[in-house]
Amino acid sequence: MTGATGDTAEAAAARPVGGSRAWLVLAALVAGLLAGALARGLSEPVRESALQVSGLVGGLWLDALKMVVIPLIVSLLVVGIAKGAQAARSGRVAARSIAWFAAVYVCSAVLGVLAMPLLLGLFPLPTAAADALRAGLAGIDPEAVAASVPEAGDFFRSIVPDNVVGAAAEGSVLPLVFFTLLFGIAATRIDERRRLSLVTFFEGIADALLVVIGWVLWIAPLGVFALAFTLGAGAGTAALGAVVHYVLLVSALGLVMMLAGYVIAVTAGGPPPGGFAKAMIAPQAVAISTQSSLASLPAMLASARILRITPRVADVTLPLSVALFRATGPAMNIGVAFYVGHWLGLEPSFAQLAAATAVAAVASIGSPSLPGQISFLTAIAPIAMAMGVPIAPLAILVAVENIPDIMRTVGNVTLDVAVTSAVDRSESRSIPEEQA
Repeated sequence: MTGATGDTAEAAAARPVGGSRAWLVLAALVAGLLAGALARGLSEPVRESALQVSGLVGGLWLDALKMVVIPLIVSLLVVGIAKGAQAARSGRVAARSIAWFAAVYVCSAVLGVLAMPLLLGLFPLPTAAADALRAGLAGIDPEAVAASVPEAGDFFRSIVPDNVVGAAAEGSVLPLVFFTLLFGIAATRIDERRRLSLVTFFEGIADALLVVIGWVLWIAPLGVFALAFTLGAGAGTAALGAVVHYVLLVSALGLVMMLAGYVIAVTAGGPPPGGFAKAMIAPQAVAISTQSSLASLPAMLASARILRITPRVADVTLPLSVALFRATGPAMNIGVAFYVGHWLGLEPSFAQLAAATAVAAVASIGSPSLPGQISFLTAIAPIAMAMGVPIAPLAILVAVENIPDIMRTVGNVTLDVAVTSAVDRSESRSIPEEQA
């Protein structure tokens, strides 16, 4: 899921969850679930005391994550819009690349809304496991959550906030994203000196918040263990099976997006299916081993040469895609939010699904180019909030993000090259027309 040019702050934020530490967080999840399941056999006073301690520790850690979500959404979105607009103005190839990114983002978001319910219908979570999970997440009131999102009749009016500060304070993400989108676009229209100052200001805020998230995630093993203990005490060993089920279904969305890359390459780009598949072996291998689109960039440039993509197109579109384009994000992020809602027995309304689609497509513009465990929270929290789905379970699921993140990165790398081939073909068609 990673993949853009990072600065010092981003690198500092990324280090605490890289490498073996990600697997330490996963081990803490498994240990917490098992310890919680074993605690069900303890005497009532001992079990209650353990649950009080785990609830306090896990709650504090979760609050530390939640406190940065709203300001981070705003800053990342403003910076993302400004960078995208600047790139689009830099030339025709960049503008066409941005147009492709936007189109794929929308399609990815729609896919997430349609595919996850279908997958849950074809491969349902066992009823006993679902009931056990709801018992483990009993502290969340689904009715109160569902009531926080407007019905279809009020949906469109709710998009425009009458008080943007109040919307931020209440966690109303959709109107906040709408305002931030307008603000970011307006910032591209002001004097260049002031625009640069404004963007630099928001970049500084985002960098500082990402460092804070890095600090919070440094103690993720403790926080995840505490939350998983509480969940295991309520759900028992069924929670483990549910987590595996979740990983498989969310990863399946990434697989579908990756296959969509092959379709785009063959239909809009021109290379034969076998040729594209062969050219993608090296970039996909790097993506699997590093979980980084940035690390895969040299291999992607080499694959572009194999596919005979014009160098001036590849040299613009591929770096742009690494910086701004995370194609699997909307589909997989909506899938995560929908799955959490499914855990809690929440049935999203049309307004909720529309809100999730809009937020997922727009918020991906500002998604940070960082390892999956950091960007997981910053990218999915606004979608979950727009759907009326609690974000507390995300703090548990972040422990297993290391596995779906492999599929995210492979899908992103595949679509980066596929879109580059499509941009190259459209460029090759337009040049003869201009010469004529």
